[in-house]
Amino acid sequence: MSTNDIPRIMVFQPTWNEFKNFPKYIAFMESQGAHKAGLAKVLPPPGWLARKSGYDNLDAFNITISSPISQVTTGEPGAYQQFVIKQKPLTLEQFAVLANTERYRTPSHLDYEDLERKYWKNIIYLPPIYGAGVSGSITDTDQDYWNINRLGTILDYVKEDYDIEIGGVNTAYLYFGMWKTTFPWHTEDMDLYSINYLHFGAPKAWYSVPPEHGRKFEKVANQYFKSTYQNCNAFLRHKMTLISPNILKQHGVPVNKITQQKGEFMITFPFSYHAGFNHGFNCAESTNFAMERWIEYGKHASQCTCSADKVKISMDTFVKRFQPERYQSWLAGTDYGQHPEFSPKKPIPTSRLSLSLDAIDNKCNENAH
Repeated sequence: MSTNDIPRIMVFQPTWNEFKNFPKYIAFMESQGAHKAGLAKVLPPPGWLARKSGYDNLDAFNITISSPISQVTTGEPGAYQQFVIKQKPLTLEQFAVLANTERYRTPSHLDYEDLERKYWKNIIYLPPIYGAGVSGSITDTDQDYWNINRLGTILDYVKEDYDIEIGGVNTAYLYFGMWKTTFPWHTEDMDLYSINYLHFGAPKAWYSVPPEHGRKFEKVANQYFKSTYQNCNAFLRHKMTLISPNILKQHGVPVNKITQQKGEFMITFPFSYHAGFNHGFNCAESTNFAMERWIEYGKHASQCTCSADKVKISMDTFVKRFQPERYQSWLAGTDYGQHPEFSPKKPIPTSRLSLSLDAIDNKCNENAH
């Protein structure tokens, strides 16, 4: 494939009127082909504020990071597995001080490319501490536009129909990063969309693989981590795998990269493999959402079978509402279909995924955004 044929990450600057309707604007972005790259950036219109009081006074947040994690990385150059070790609770103020100590602060660098080289060169040394998966939001409750805690998409039917909240999936999570904290390669739970807003602090580096190349990415990962793949053929759901863009490109997997600055949104699309790292101390807020285009992805999403710590969402309500002509077949387990990004094969029944109640309180978000 020519480099000119690779879908590129698009950047959008909506007007105020466009920005007021979140689902409608996501649909517009997709009409422009944004989903083909798997990742897009959105710059809110001038004057939009997530938090009117700002971020200068960390005491005002009254946040305790109950389970910060040390990210321990092992492996060979370019291909690593990351393990997490839970640490003692830290207040946000304590975490900020720690992130800026000599041991953990961002090294001096010439530019973003120099910092990226330092990241991959030093990834196995001095494990950073990540304040990941903190339940809550610091967006003003009266902010009606692009409020991560209430986006108003069809994923709301999970709460409406099942009265179930899944932390970080249909509720907001906060992520407090420091230099070198990482979110390994993954697609979202159930291959959902995601949104990430960087409230304050240092930038966040993102890598993404276009969804049409997702299967090729999986084959490369399976090759590098054969034993892990043999134990769980959906091991990428564990959010432990790191492969450098250079290695992926050597195997013909196209990778885009972009840097998210404070005050910017990132959107990931269904079956978009993405990864990245934080440049220094920062705070991001994130959750998942869904559009009608996601439903067929959700019906065919891979599932980890080796751990109870997983998220499975019943697709019944979505099939019934948006594919009523297929609902009886779905109930009978004879709704034959194909993953939107996979080549056609012999038809197999789409499995009916139910909500795993045991997983809700134990959802592993340690290595998410």
